[in-house]
Amino acid sequence: MICESQTKARKFTLYQPIILYRKLIAQQIFNGYQMLPDNSVLIIDRNGTIADIVEKADAGEGIEYFNGILSPGFINCHCHLELSHMKGLIPKHTGLIDFVMNIVTGRIASNESILQAIENAELEMMKNGIVAVGDICNTPFTINQKLKKNLHYQNFIEVSGFPEEVAESRFQKILDIYNLFKENLSHTSIVPHAPYSVSNNLLEKIVAFPGNEIITMHNQETAAENEFFENKQGDFLKLYEQLSITTSSFQSKGKSSLQHTLPYFKINKSLILVHNVFTKESDISYAQTIFSNENAPLYFCLCPNANLYISNLLPDVEMLVRNNVNIVLGTDSLASNDQLSILDEMNTLKNNFPSLTMNQLLQWATLNGARALGIDEKYGSFEKGKTPGVLLIEEAEVKCLIA
Repeated sequence: MICESQTKARKFTLYQPIILYRKLIAQQIFNGYQMLPDNSVLIIDRNGTIADIVEKADAGEGIEYFNGILSPGFINCHCHLELSHMKGLIPKHTGLIDFVMNIVTGRIASNESILQAIENAELEMMKNGIVAVGDICNTPFTINQKLKKNLHYQNFIEVSGFPEEVAESRFQKILDIYNLFKENLSHTSIVPHAPYSVSNNLLEKIVAFPGNEIITMHNQETAAENEFFENKQGDFLKLYEQLSITTSSFQSKGKSSLQHTLPYFKINKSLILVHNVFTKESDISYAQTIFSNENAPLYFCLCPNANLYISNLLPDVEMLVRNNVNIVLGTDSLASNDQLSILDEMNTLKNNFPSLTMNQLLQWATLNGARALGIDEKYGSFEKGKTPGVLLIEEAEVKCLIA
């Protein structure tokens, strides 16, 4: 990860000591769980590993002072890096149906422009303090950039196919892409796109796939999704018609899309639900009965700037908080966002939901995200032995102090 402190060459003489540790203090230090007491000092070794957190009186000399908040690096739990070349191409506030059609028809671009946009987007995330990403993949375009290992990626190979009769062919097709990723990048799983785009048979194949321990899925991004599942009516019928997708095999059971889909996920799977704009309290209650086992956590990923970009609507975040769900944050893609910044997502949430605290927002952006992606042994918190990166948050700006 590129940081300002790393881009300037340093010259040492024989008489200068080699600095083995950095000692950092700020107005506040967030350790992944909470704000630490005043005068806490974060000690990090030359490799970026957390060595200790001590009181200032016990830290000795050489303390570096900063204005702002020190935080572990941010975790972006939902991104579409391969869509970065579509920045600014889709008008805002079209609604999800038109947005999906624009994605389907607008992905065509030269390989060179796609690869360059991917590289630029990754650099943007790095500059914005993101250290790990849950990335949706429909193509192999991002593999070469990810092999540079600038960031940690959990690769979600996304499959769709709503007619029951195409389940086998779609799954076999996505296996080819999955194998390309798995040969080069170990953190890879096959995931469903959304309840409205994946058949029951296809869901069963995804959940049963060996080693598929972390799954993500777009969820209840529009009211039309629930309307279709509850009574097989609404705007999704127009979408299926435009895409020549048959719906004859689907039978409505009067349930929301989430309540229809969740029983297909086995209890030993970790699931990240993304967007949740039209998730209701009854959905939360139902989900908590399905995912009652602590070893099978359920996460709700918020991408507020993308929601505002597409539909100018936001999830009921206060309801989610009230029900004590695990919340994480994502940026979605540059096709549906003006930037890839977790701090900007936090600011949008704070501006729209003033009751949210900085402690809550930072935990969603750090430790919760690391847990959701299964990487909390290294990322997400300032604990001995971890290398989570160190960010300095100054109002609306974030700087990377240590990668």
